[in-house]
Amino acid sequence: MIQKSPKNPWIWVPSLYLTESLPYVIIITVSVVMYKSLGVSNADIGLYTSFLYLPWVIKPIWSPILELFGNKKQWFLSMQLILSLVFLAVGLTTGVNQFFLITLAFFWMGAFASATNDIASDGLYLIALKPDQQSFFVGMRSTFYRVGMITGQGLIVIFAGYLEEEFGNPAQAWSWTMIAVSGLMLLLTGINYLATPKVIEARIAKVDRPSFGKVFETFFTKKNIGLSLAFVLLYRLGESQLVKMASPFFLDTREVGGLGLSVTEVGYLYGTLGVIALLAGGIIGGILISRDGLGKWMIPMVIAINAPNLGYVLLSWVQPESFIFPATVVLIEQLGYGFGFAAYMVFLIYLAEGLFKTAHYALATGFMALGMMLPGMISGYMQEWLGYPGFFVWVVIATIPSFVMAFAAKYPREFGKKVS
Repeated sequence: MIQKSPKNPWIWVPSLYLTESLPYVIIITVSVVMYKSLGVSNADIGLYTSFLYLPWVIKPIWSPILELFGNKKQWFLSMQLILSLVFLAVGLTTGVNQFFLITLAFFWMGAFASATNDIASDGLYLIALKPDQQSFFVGMRSTFYRVGMITGQGLIVIFAGYLEEEFGNPAQAWSWTMIAVSGLMLLLTGINYLATPKVIEARIAKVDRPSFGKVFETFFTKKNIGLSLAFVLLYRLGESQLVKMASPFFLDTREVGGLGLSVTEVGYLYGTLGVIALLAGGIIGGILISRDGLGKWMIPMVIAINAPNLGYVLLSWVQPESFIFPATVVLIEQLGYGFGFAAYMVFLIYLAEGLFKTAHYALATGFMALGMMLPGMISGYMQEWLGYPGFFVWVVIATIPSFVMAFAAKYPREFGKKVS
């Protein structure tokens, strides 16, 4: 039996998923901006920051430990505390010799802690909410996950850009930025300690406790598992490459095909209009699936998440002087992403249905990370080979498999619909 405290999910779901996404975006995305500012090449950025996805790919290996032992809240609070220390260490070593190797090592540590935090946080969500609540709050959940990403890509990058202008020294600016991120993570850890519900989890009797093999077996023998995993791997094939090269494109000089924006301007692109569009798209997406079920909205949502990539093709061809054009593209992209990502999240919840929801959800999100890691690793080389215009055309072509899988995937059309 699972007992829950009466704490309101309107409070703890936003705080929990903000804290889940912030370290992820710092490690995977903000590191791209930081390394670009510090003079690292696009090829190295694409390869090594994409390789940081690996802990999210292999997290299913240790996810059964969290399923079978320990308390989810204790797990994620411990990991969040470790993450605050990791970002402090990155901040203290950004300006030293061999900073790239040293900070990558700390980001690796943070990536493992963040992946474990994801498992525990998602596990609490799945056991503390009823199925209809899970569907209803998926919009709120994905929205605040993206708000955390916008906080990193937007507000934190703006802060770093401001410090670059003040200090005239990118290494010093990013050092203080990462120290500030450490403090923010510590604050969010305290909020989650107070806000998240206490859940007494059902324990399987020792004699009946399954092996790790049983946990994996029950996942990989699900009906249509091959088709489902292909959907998970390919739904964001275009975005997995776009996300690695979007910031370098905005930051690179116009002579090499970029837009020549400052770090502060890139932060504003993602941290102002993007936030509003993301909130609208994510909340609307969750509500519509909760009202009508996943089947009705799958195709409109896959269109919404992929079509805005055409805007980057236009940007790379035109290289506009005005800030309005890239701002409009980012606005449309964030609106579409917030709307389209809701379908992806509900599908992952469907894939985790049955026994061992926490471990099975971790397995599903591990394949999601693999779908981001492998294409992202080659993105920098593709960009340097094709140039920005050719690269963004390639990104649009790479969205075709996601449309194919959206039509082919098998799932109950009513899944996610609120029970009357």
